Amino acid sequence: MAFKGLDSLTALGPVRELRDRRTGPLILELDLSEGLVEGSPPDPVTALMSMRRTHLRDVLDGLRKARTDPRVKALVARINGPVGIALAQELRDAVAELRAAGKLTVAWTETFGESGEGTPAYYLASAFERVCLQPSGDVGITGFALSEPFVKDALDKAGIAFRFGRRAEYKTAPNMFLETRYTSEHAEASERLVASVGEQFVDGVAASRGIAAEDVRELVDRAPLLASEALEAGLVDELCYRDEVYARVREAAGPDARLQYVSRYNRASLTDRVPRKPADGIALIQAQGMIRLGRSGRGPVPGQGGAVGSDTLAAALRAAVRDPKTKAIVLRVNSPGGSYVASDVIWREVILARRAGKPVLVSMGNVAASGGYFIAMAADKIVAQPGTFTGSIGVYTGKPVVTGLLDRLGVGFGSASFGDHAGMHSTVRDFTEGEWARINTSLDRIYADFTSKAAQGRGLELDKIEDLARGRVWTGADAAERGLVDELGGLDRTLDLARRAAKLPADAPVRSFPHVSPLDRFRPPESSDDRTAANTRFEAWGSLAGAAARLGFPTAGPLVMPGYGDLRW
Repeated sequence: MAFKGLDSLTALGPVRELRDRRTGPLILELDLSEGLVEGSPPDPVTALMSMRRTHLRDVLDGLRKARTDPRVKALVARINGPVGIALAQELRDAVAELRAAGKLTVAWTETFGESGEGTPAYYLASAFERVCLQPSGDVGITGFALSEPFVKDALDKAGIAFRFGRRAEYKTAPNMFLETRYTSEHAEASERLVASVGEQFVDGVAASRGIAAEDVRELVDRAPLLASEALEAGLVDELCYRDEVYARVREAAGPDARLQYVSRYNRASLTDRVPRKPADGIALIQAQGMIRLGRSGRGPVPGQGGAVGSDTLAAALRAAVRDPKTKAIVLRVNSPGGSYVASDVIWREVILARRAGKPVLVSMGNVAASGGYFIAMAADKIVAQPGTFTGSIGVYTGKPVVTGLLDRLGVGFGSASFGDHAGMHSTVRDFTEGEWARINTSLDRIYADFTSKAAQGRGLELDKIEDLARGRVWTGADAAERGLVDELGGLDRTLDLARRAAKLPADAPVRSFPHVSPLDRFRPPESSDDRTAANTRFEAWGSLAGAAARLGFPTAGPLVMPGYGDLRW
């Protein structure tokens, strides 16, 4: 006697569903409304908060696998969130490869900037085969602008003065406090940054959409454009709502096609693999955020990168060197800099990794400047996107002096000290001549060290580096022309170059370092060589990080890229 229902076709439903999920056609989805998380979360709290967000590695790896996966018929992407120009270029490259593999790619959005700028979002969308816009939307390709405040007059009225020393004239971060308008060097550098990024946008859109570059430039000057105007100009292909976009994609992919987010697709393909003996591969180490001494930790904006601790990054590099299965190291840098001493710690570990026979390659994200460039410059090869902000080989330091303000308020101070320079960092008095001499001696030493190590790492004459340094920030495109960067490209390109340098096959695995389990995060390390020495520091300050710094937590150091104010796009 058969069991009841065994002969029913419905009993095979789950089996058929599982089979269809593994073999049926797929439409991959990408939602960028909340941006992308780049790099490993710096602490358990941030990791928990970013679990539902989309990670860059998942997207890049998923799109790479989709190129040769016959199940994948199309990619449909919602593009209306924040994305930096270099990150947009990284995704454009991945989409171009997918299109070259014969997959349908469709970008859609409600609007490219509603009462705001939509230039980077449209720049990314233009790489897709089809661009769809909601009829009520706009195309806000208004271009790129730097808005940089100068508060010297206001500070003078308040009785606050700033004393800064810097090396050299293009290290313009202090200008906010020292000047009332652009200096000639400040204007030159800012104008070139905006022009370089603008040229990249115009050329990219012109090539992707088949529109003459001069016409794209004219459209930028006319923007923001109504949906109908964008359609007429050829910037978008259709005006339609989400349901209409998905109906058209399903029609092209087949009625049985199943939707799946790119990140889920990537992770599902990982779980489908048959376990095997670990193969030789690449170590991927993330440097996301301001650089400081000590351990990495949470930044003020969860999911957007925290602080890069020299202890954490150095331990990760040492762990990769000791791992016999690691044949090359890729350091992903997305940092405006910070502490000089911490940057030097990391620089030294890069040197030691190379001496140990492990090629080290750097992939630059949206920004890798000042200290971010310092930790990269000793690598075998540096790869940046054309829109990466990099360089800023320079240094500055100083303090506010609030004596005038306190006098107006009727506040006086008594003082007692042991040591002629004991109060040199106090904000209630200016530097003495002796203290100022020590400040300048330190700046000269740091600048000389920075430029000499840059010349050594880049294989350039010191005089040539001096011309490129002086604190100036370059785009990746301009830096590549001058030898500060070796090649233009993204993380995928850097990983390919690392495999080639290590003589590994094209499918050699990539492993994030350090390998630390959730339990290991709470286990004290045995020594500074223990893998848990690369743990991050737990911090709960979040947006109160500035207040925490006033209470004694580490602040940014002298190797910070110039503050380019409100860079709007």
